[in-house]
Amino acid sequence: MKKIMFPVITLLIISTSAFAWALTTWKVKPNQYEVKFSGGKIHGIFETLKANIQFDKENPEQSKISASIDANSLATGFFIKNMHAKSAIDADDYPTISFVATSVSKSTNAYQAVGKLTLKGVTKQVTIHFTFEDKGNEGVFKGEFKFLPKDFNVTRSGTPDEVTIDLNVPVTK
Repeated sequence: MKKIMFPVITLLIISTSAFAWALTTWKVKPNQYEVKFSGGKIHGIFETLKANIQFDKENPEQSKISASIDANSLATGFFIKNMHAKSAIDADDYPTISFVATSVSKSTNAYQAVGKLTLKGVTKQVTIHFTFEDKGNEGVFKGEFKFLPKDFNVTRSGTPDEVTIDLNVPVTK
């Protein structure tokens, strides 16, 4: 029995290690990404993005994706709108907007990451539809998702009914 168990355990360890190596850790290229938001009369960008992306385009269900944005990096191009938007999301008390994928899957020629978005202290499930352009040691994730600000207790006058987030995230290995 011991003679059989050793090879089985060895094979299990080797196959698990080989599978784990298939996941590629991607690093966001500094100052090259875009996180845009738009809704109603407001649009702009978030100027900071930190992400941990372990992605395998062939086996996306094994992928792990998490990201955070400094809420105070919101920029609309007009300082009064910046102040109003930061106030609406209560950036001083809730300085981090975060997303953690709970599942990643492939759908036709694109992918989707279902996960938990936390904004203003409220966590809700969202689905980010995205593509990945693989360029060898580099790549680009492009995606979009929508959410309802009122679901996150963002109810200040002038807040749009729906906000769209557009992502363009160049990465390197």
